[in-house]
Amino acid sequence: MKKKKIIALITIIFTFASIFCGCVGNTTKDEPKLIRIHIRADSNEEKAQAVKLKVRDKVSEYLESELDGVNDFETAYKLLETKLKKLKEISDGVLEENGFSYKSNVRLNNEFFPTRSYENVVVESGYYDALIIELGSGKGDNWWCVIYPPLCYLEAKGSGRVEYKSYIAELFEKYFK
Repeated sequence: MKKKKIIALITIIFTFASIFCGCVGNTTKDEPKLIRIHIRADSNEEKAQAVKLKVRDKVSEYLESELDGVNDFETAYKLLETKLKKLKEISDGVLEENGFSYKSNVRLNNEFFPTRSYENVVVESGYYDALIIELGSGKGDNWWCVIYPPLCYLEAKGSGRVEYKSYIAELFEKYFK
């Protein structure tokens, strides 16, 4: 039984190594196609920062269900284009529920982002298509992530850390329980 597990592990490692080597050799400057999300608070006041996170949670919840099963960049981008009005309604609703008189501005845009690390995943700096949600003036500290492919949707409430799902870890768990 132990020998079978070792053989399975070696097979998995070689399979992933082959895939990785093949992908690296065939990548272009345009890959990968990502869609980021960038939520900009009105200011750095505590209440403005808190409502930014509430908007993040509601928008992320909505996007998670809307983008579920989307497997290509073009489809994800086109879907987001059709949902801009709904995303504005969600953002404005959260602002209103929390006593803010200003509104949101929601748009898709290609913007520069610095390098960002999500635990063991690094997204290099560069220009990316992004869903931009500005709350009020949009001059406060911001929050951003990758919504396609989905690196994260919701931060664990109160913990400040992003939760990830690793298909590779799940594969190893299946063989080594």
